Amino acid sequence: MSSFVMTAEEREAFLSEVHIGVLAVEREGRAPLAVPVWYDYEPGGELLIWMDGGSVKDKAIKKAGRLSLVAQSETLPYKYVTAEGPVIANDAPPTREQALKIAQRYLPGDEGTKYVDGALSDNSVLVRVRPEKWLSNDQGKA
Repeated sequence: MSSFVMTAEEREAFLSEVHIGVLAVEREGRAPLAVPVWYDYEPGGELLIWMDGGSVKDKAIKKAGRLSLVAQSETLPYKYVTAEGPVIANDAPPTREQALKIAQRYLPGDEGTKYVDGALSDNSVLVRVRPEKWLSNDQGKA
């Protein structure tokens, strides 16, 4: 039987592609918080997520101190990667360049710039996560 598990290089390359991520964060006395997010990732680096400080996501992440993010393909063959790890920073806004890099992964050129101009504020937070545990599946592997 063949394995559908991706190699380290395959899973990091997949995560660095443009996918909507689904953030999962543990919450006491409730189901885990699971919400879609835009993110940035480069192989071997940190997972970066920009959000509003004080939001439900931000509060849950600060309390838990760690999170998981899953990215999946929307077309066949089905693939997904989950990265889990500790939050290593979430107390400062992203730089304009960091915000543009995240937004322009999802919105082309001027649209990404307009989004950043309207959304980036002193209340913004850049969450930085060091992926430590991985799950992956590539149904295209035979």
